[in-house]
Amino acid sequence: MLRALYDWTIRMADHPRALWVLAAVSFAESSVFPIPPDVLMIPMILARPSRAWLIALVALVSSVLGGVLGYAIGAFAYESIGQPILAALGKGEAMEAFNTRFNDFGFWAVLTAGVTPFPYKVITIMSGWTAMPLGTFIATSILARALRFFLVAGLLWKFGAPIRDFIERRLGLLTIVFVVLLFGGFYLTRYL
Repeated sequence: MLRALYDWTIRMADHPRALWVLAAVSFAESSVFPIPPDVLMIPMILARPSRAWLIALVALVSSVLGGVLGYAIGAFAYESIGQPILAALGKGEAMEAFNTRFNDFGFWAVLTAGVTPFPYKVITIMSGWTAMPLGTFIATSILARALRFFLVAGLLWKFGAPIRDFIERRLGLLTIVFVVLLFGGFYLTRYL
């Protein structure tokens, strides 16, 4: 089933209403859909590089709005909707222990999940469930998703198809390293 969703998402890149499909995929991926918007963004930008920034903006706005839905699921419907989604992603067991520490690192959790390949929907639901301040959640989501989507758009706009393999295979690892280094730098300046 996951492969069929992936193939459908790729086919939608050529659709006349691809921006609307991207908006729907970005919105849904932030709370329930398993395929990240990058799968649709990459072929869309390669096909029309002049629209790279618009495509990234659509993904950003839709993703943050979808993140607010994920937050609402966590805040108001965790038991009936949020917990089954997280259990399906294999994250259900660790939720209780994670809840006690989440808000201490909430900014970093949202930033990391928003930029890296970690399922953003897990963090959106957790943010609502743990009652992270909504303003912090939205601001961090905007920052994280903008970094991710505009970085992908910028690389594709500048380098075109040759950078596609790099983005699809290695960008997640590089963003994780970047976040770890950023977090490490803040930690060192705070505690040394």
